[in-house]
Amino acid sequence: MLSSQLLYFWNVMKISKIPGCILALCILFANSATIQAQDTWTLQRSVDYAMQNNISIRQQDVQKRFAALTLKQSQLSQVPSLSAGLQGTYGSGRNIDPYTNSIITQSYFNLGGGLTANVDIFNWFYRRNLIAANKYESEAQSRFLEMARNNVAFNIAGAFLQILQNMEQVHIAELQVKLTTSQLENTKKLVIAGSVPESNQADLETKLASDSVNIITARNNVILSTLQMKALLNLGFDVPYVPQVPANINEIPVPRMDEVDPEMVFSAAQNSNPSIKGDQLKIKSVERAYASQKGLLYPSLSASGNLNTSYANSAKNQVLAGSTPFSEDIGEVTIAGTTYTVKRNGQLPNYNLVTIPFGDQINNNFRQSVGISLNIPILNGWQQRTNVRQAKLNIETQKLTLEKDLQQLRQDIYTAHANAMAAIQKYSASSKGVASSQRAYDFATKRFDLGLMNTIDYITTQNNLFKAQIDKVSAQYEYLFRLKLLEFYRDQKITL
Repeated sequence: MLSSQLLYFWNVMKISKIPGCILALCILFANSATIQAQDTWTLQRSVDYAMQNNISIRQQDVQKRFAALTLKQSQLSQVPSLSAGLQGTYGSGRNIDPYTNSIITQSYFNLGGGLTANVDIFNWFYRRNLIAANKYESEAQSRFLEMARNNVAFNIAGAFLQILQNMEQVHIAELQVKLTTSQLENTKKLVIAGSVPESNQADLETKLASDSVNIITARNNVILSTLQMKALLNLGFDVPYVPQVPANINEIPVPRMDEVDPEMVFSAAQNSNPSIKGDQLKIKSVERAYASQKGLLYPSLSASGNLNTSYANSAKNQVLAGSTPFSEDIGEVTIAGTTYTVKRNGQLPNYNLVTIPFGDQINNNFRQSVGISLNIPILNGWQQRTNVRQAKLNIETQKLTLEKDLQQLRQDIYTAHANAMAAIQKYSASSKGVASSQRAYDFATKRFDLGLMNTIDYITTQNNLFKAQIDKVSAQYEYLFRLKLLEFYRDQKITL
């Protein structure tokens, strides 16, 4: 809706050539800002909000938690491993009886289970070095998270200053419009009185239109810098953000140039910069990882234990189920010429096959074993030796990363110092420029009011003053930002 209103007022301005339309557009911006400005944001509030919501910080926090989980897992890997298993089998047709190992041609069901435990006895400190490597990695990720927070805090301070600078430029542009409007009203009276030509009025109307466009540009810069701040905060773009303007920008404390000598700042940054600390911890991490990989080249000793038992429905016991009487001839004997048949009488036992109860089978089949194993790596395609060489190269890579980051840090600090020196000189020159432009404008105003200066020359003088004021504001905020940057490198904190 705001965009359509802008287009409408712009078209009206082009058609009617009335500068007041531009003023109406400025009022529209002002009203929109007033409606949305429900509360104000201090720098500290902005930083605190960003610490919880900034996407870069949250991403780095995830990396830190990943490293912490990896460390925890490597620590728990020292605990002996224990696993349990349960297996059920159904078979039919010609199979091997799991109980008797004989060939059967009947269906059966077999159930087995067990526990297996393993523990490392000696592995050339592979796990200890791995734990140490993961511990240094976790600490390094904590430093990188701290660095991410510091960087976001500084970026927010820079965005905060940018908004203040743009707001100050809006204020200057508004004063310029008021001044031009006053001059236009006075010139209209002089034109009616016949004291000055109508061309003077036309020139001032053109000047008023140009000044009004400057307001639009300045207000748009405020909007753009505010959007940048919202992106840093991860704040909804429909949520109002109005910075709390300091009472006096000149009272913001800044360090003296002798307190931010580049070599002194670099020396302090080496000990306090979280990124450098993180790089140093990463070197320790990859060194321990190298030692851990070397441990896998040598024999390792471990112990294991197993508990197993099983049940099969094919396991049967013979159970006495009664007896059957019988009689049989066992021979003949002759006594006194008479032959007799000798018989043996008895009872034949009857047996039934009954499945051995589950509990009895579990007890009967319970097996235990304990063993010690020595694993001797002989040949695995040189995979482990390659891993060792890669771990050693990781050490070199990380040392080069530290060296590069130190070089970049030194370059950034010296660049910031050079920019700060230039900003101080630019601010001093722009302050003198505003003073001289103001004097020239005051003299030009008196001459113009007396009719001794034409409108074009007068407008040129006014534009020079306006540009000098804008340059001074830009130089002032740049000077403040550059010194705060050096302070940030030195102390790793930012305050306004």
